[in-house]
Amino acid sequence: MPSPVLRQSRLLCAALTMGLVMALAALPTALPNSSHPWARSIHLPAATAQRFQIDEIWQQIYEEVPGIPLENEYVNKDTGDVSTDNTLINRLIRYHIYVKGRPTAYRLDWKLTLADYLGVNERMDAETYPSGTSMRTNPLDGDIVAIKGLNRAQRDALVNALVSLFNPSSQTSSEPAPATPSPPSPTVAPSPTSTPSRFPRQPQPGDAQLLQP
Repeated sequence: MPSPVLRQSRLLCAALTMGLVMALAALPTALPNSSHPWARSIHLPAATAQRFQIDEIWQQIYEEVPGIPLENEYVNKDTGDVSTDNTLINRLIRYHIYVKGRPTAYRLDWKLTLADYLGVNERMDAETYPSGTSMRTNPLDGDIVAIKGLNRAQRDALVNALVSLFNPSSQTSSEPAPATPSPPSPTVAPSPTSTPSRFPRQPQPGDAQLLQP
């Protein structure tokens, strides 16, 4: 029969083990479930809020920059229909935001995306290209040919339109004009009569009368 000390030790170990198990169970897992509100808040991609603008923006691009091909003749694998809303600019924007994770506020980042299409920057992967797996024909090769067919003025206009449409506030804000310095006031030279003399005043006729009572 175990001694009282041994029994107490076993009970203490069991209590500590149970407490540790309960504490671990109460902690959040290292990879939170995506259904948890907190988990959803930290796993939202930075560009999620912009996906609602894409459909509106690519249509405005075609209105503002003439001559850009639609490239919207690709057939959807699931429906068998031509996806007329799946255009070149639609895919370019999604490639820029979702594939490359580039910001939309700077001309340089959009120029880097165009440089990808022109083959002078980063290599483009057909498997990750937007709509590459949902269309019967991957649109990447056709999009590259279309972008290369744009002249320099069209590419510059495209970049300017993308920046202004994604960041309209940057176009309306104006910096206050610098204050015009007022001209210095002219310095008035003191009159000769107001300048004190370094020499004592010479006696004048009639000064003696001033001493009379």
